[in-house]
Amino acid sequence: MIEWFADFSRVSFGGIENVFDVSSVFCEFYVGGNLYSIKWYGVIIAFGLVLAALFGGRIAYTWKMDLSKMVDVLIYGMFGGIICARAYYVAFEWDYYSVHPDEIFQIWRGGLAIYGGIIGGLIAAFITCKVEKLNFYNLLDCAGMSLLIGQGIGRWGNYANQEAFGVFTNGNYGMMSDKVISYIEKNPELYGLQGVENIPEYIEANNLFVHPTFFYEFAWCMLGVLVLYIITRKFRKFSGQTFLCYGIWYGIERAFVEGLRTDSLYIGGTGLRVSQVLSVAIVAVCAVILVVKLLSLRKKPVLIEGVDYFPADEKQVKKEKKNKPVKAENETVDFADEDKKGEE
Repeated sequence: MIEWFADFSRVSFGGIENVFDVSSVFCEFYVGGNLYSIKWYGVIIAFGLVLAALFGGRIAYTWKMDLSKMVDVLIYGMFGGIICARAYYVAFEWDYYSVHPDEIFQIWRGGLAIYGGIIGGLIAAFITCKVEKLNFYNLLDCAGMSLLIGQGIGRWGNYANQEAFGVFTNGNYGMMSDKVISYIEKNPELYGLQGVENIPEYIEANNLFVHPTFFYEFAWCMLGVLVLYIITRKFRKFSGQTFLCYGIWYGIERAFVEGLRTDSLYIGGTGLRVSQVLSVAIVAVCAVILVVKLLSLRKKPVLIEGVDYFPADEKQVKKEKKNKPVKAENETVDFADEDKKGEE
């Protein structure tokens, strides 16, 4: 017996009269007396991954990249991404996991860092490209747009879980739910509510909401897909350019939005958010490389391998020219003899 949709949360938004019942569990079922749950978070992440892979595959096909090799990159990149996403999170929450080592591999309980996933996926993709002899920089450009699709859609998994939200806001775009209130009750110091006896009543009386940071990132990522696609079609000058633009685009958003959240990972005992520091660094590095590369190409433009220049095609043309028989200058053709051969 399968039970569909469970663990509902009542979610409201400022400026919207309707209240939404949001389920975090897609379905639940028993196997051998044990209860198993498939979360909406996992379903949404998988859906985002499929769309990202299809989009990237289409770009790869246009650029004449070997799709069978691309599948290998996707598989290894996915495993590398999951492993490093968890390792990244555990590393910056080691004070907790050093006491609870049995929970390190329990990824179904949450704790996957996007930046860790990107780093791990890129490392695995780089190794696979070297082995499979694929153009890694073209792959990066495919990945830039695809990552934005996956990341943007994946943020709706945070909405289903009612997590990864921000600080208080009185704006009409704010969000509130029973799960958000429960989190605030457990962490009142993060919202300046130490000493408040009845937090739910206080929130209702003051018409308080929290920033729906999941939606900010979704909207920014979807807009980024369009921007990067236009750059790739109209203004791409070298392999890797689109990915550098991705680093700048996503880094700017993450540096800002991360400052609104209260569940950030911090560097040691400092007040520096890991994702904010990393985002600023990524934006700076990508911007410098992009500007330097574009300035150098203004003086000496080059063709982009896999877009308007295909080395394999060039080698084939040279091979055909080399093997093509060349008639001697003094060689003549006896058309009468040719006609006789045709009659025979």
